[in-house]
Amino acid sequence: MKHDFMSHDLHLPELTFRGMLLGALITLIFTASNVYLGLKVGLTFSSSIPAAIISMAILRFFKDSNVLENNMVQTQASAAGTLSAIIFILPGLLMLGYWQGFPFWQTFLICACGGSLGVLFTIPLRRAMVVNSDLPYPEGRAAAEILKVGSHSGETSKSGSGMTDIVSGGAVAGIISLCANGFKVLGDSMSFWLPVGKGITQIPLGFSTALLGAGYLIGIASGIAILVGVLIAWAGFVPYLTNALAPDGGVTAKFAMGVWKEKVRFIGAGAIGIAAIWTLITLIKPIIEGMKISLQSMSGSTAERELHRMDTDMSTKSVMLTFAVILVGLVITFWDFVSAVPISAGLMWTLVVVGVVVALLIGFFVAAACGYMAGLIGTSASPISGIGILATIISSLVVYFIASENNLFATEAGVQFATAMAIFMTSVVIAIASISNDNLQDLKTGQLVGATPWRQQIALLLGSVAGAVAIAPVLNLLYQAYGFTGALPRAEMDPNAALSAPQATLMTTIAQGIFNSSMDWNYILIGVVVGIVAIIVNVILKSTTASLTLPPLAVGMGIYLPPTLEVPLIVGSFMSYFVGRYLIARAKMRAGELAEYDVEQSNRRGVLFASGLIVGESLIGVIIAVIIVLSVTTGGGESPLQLVGPEFESTAGWLGLLAFIFAGLYLVRRVVTHKFDKEEALAMKAEQEQAK
Repeated sequence: MKHDFMSHDLHLPELTFRGMLLGALITLIFTASNVYLGLKVGLTFSSSIPAAIISMAILRFFKDSNVLENNMVQTQASAAGTLSAIIFILPGLLMLGYWQGFPFWQTFLICACGGSLGVLFTIPLRRAMVVNSDLPYPEGRAAAEILKVGSHSGETSKSGSGMTDIVSGGAVAGIISLCANGFKVLGDSMSFWLPVGKGITQIPLGFSTALLGAGYLIGIASGIAILVGVLIAWAGFVPYLTNALAPDGGVTAKFAMGVWKEKVRFIGAGAIGIAAIWTLITLIKPIIEGMKISLQSMSGSTAERELHRMDTDMSTKSVMLTFAVILVGLVITFWDFVSAVPISAGLMWTLVVVGVVVALLIGFFVAAACGYMAGLIGTSASPISGIGILATIISSLVVYFIASENNLFATEAGVQFATAMAIFMTSVVIAIASISNDNLQDLKTGQLVGATPWRQQIALLLGSVAGAVAIAPVLNLLYQAYGFTGALPRAEMDPNAALSAPQATLMTTIAQGIFNSSMDWNYILIGVVVGIVAIIVNVILKSTTASLTLPPLAVGMGIYLPPTLEVPLIVGSFMSYFVGRYLIARAKMRAGELAEYDVEQSNRRGVLFASGLIVGESLIGVIIAVIIVLSVTTGGGESPLQLVGPEFESTAGWLGLLAFIFAGLYLVRRVVTHKFDKEEALAMKAEQEQAK
């Protein structure tokens, strides 16, 4: 039976128990994957599309399942792709030495309360930014198309083939990751060091299939911007500074990496910070206008708001009740954090109140900004890192003022506590930003498939709580298995094998620099200048060309991230671009008037396979972490699966390169060998015309 999913009188299972249970399970899996990937390379992936595919594959075994129920599952599970961004800041408390692990209840409450606030803060934005807006919402539209195709009667094979693409990508990446990070028979990177005068620089190669997939998804503009950042760092500042600072014994690779970590990286931080500020400035006007319209709509009468099923948000009463519960949760967790320190009751409650208020105020603004940016450029490309840097600086300055007024800096323990407090406050803002970054994308998907907004908002709240349950145990697991840069649980661990946690390292260093005046701000200021130049270039490109851009945030990330992690991102983005050019040329010849739908069909396979690459490597990373923890706790070694010795390292590097090339070629082959389905293309065209 064919349903009109846009009908007001539609009565189909939507927010179901089985759907919420499935959504919770998918949330746990993708949260674990994203936490691992984020700690390793500072990137997380949007889980909406993979969650939609998995939901369709499982729920199609139930006769009464439908597109609205599948949408609710992906809505809930998508929280995993974004709430896990909390790892961009929270490991800083271990790097400070303030925490020795991740206490479950504090971590859970920070994530659950912050994530739920991200949901509430974006409710007033739905009408302005989703319904009455021409923002593209790339991932939201893609998820909607997949859900609609999968819902067509007699077309379950298409959703199945989508599942096949994800599983294939996951299998390829999983096997390569197991051989590289478990058995050690494949290398994960190679570097060739070149002398430049007295100095030195490197040509880096990285072989992460997850990052190859991520690069395929981010697009050519971000790929070029990251490449520009890499060239600025490794063809500019590193050879210049190693020449200028060359020691008497000559420059070594270790010395050059130290120069990059201690100096050049902060140039990247400055560029990221100024680019994030610029992005927010450009969005202030439309955000304020949109919020005015939405708040006026919410304050209207019940009859006005409930004219149609698809235009009903959570009621004001429900929002206020949820907000009150969240507020209590935040007060409890801040009090628990502050009460562990021997300070006066007055100062304790001052810090609790200020912490909650600052987190709410910054969080509300950030929610609006991130929601708009996600609609503009997509969830995956939205600059959560830059938002975190700004939040760290603001939180640190507020705590610095209170601490200096109350003589907290008299002792080293007081300085450590003040720094930890600033990081703890920032973690709430990051949780709010990450969820709001995802919510409007999901609501756009819902609008396109006929979902009921208030039910989606409940699903998002459930997803925030489910994701929050998983984060502390996964963080503890990965910490015990690998350690973080600057924070190792055991003295005998190899610091080179530690997860880099790049954003947490950066934000912690910035907070420490504010509190103990140890930061060399000159390099951050140089980065600000670099960021301003990138902004100017981007503005000129946008005003003089139709499609060329140079996202300044991506330039900053290119300077900041380790180069062996950026190479597969760059390769993936260029691969996506050239494959896309080929698909367009071929489609014009074989599909005629339906060429754009031919391209869309092929591109969808690439998106799903690339998502599979990300999921496969990330999940294997978590499984290897479990094995390492079990090994260490039972008296075993740090690399229980390793099959070869250090003498195999060079051979492993070349084998890793071959495996990386194979993964890339296999991705291209799956996309370009896709056969054109005229029937599906006509259905897609009819739906798009109907939507218009």
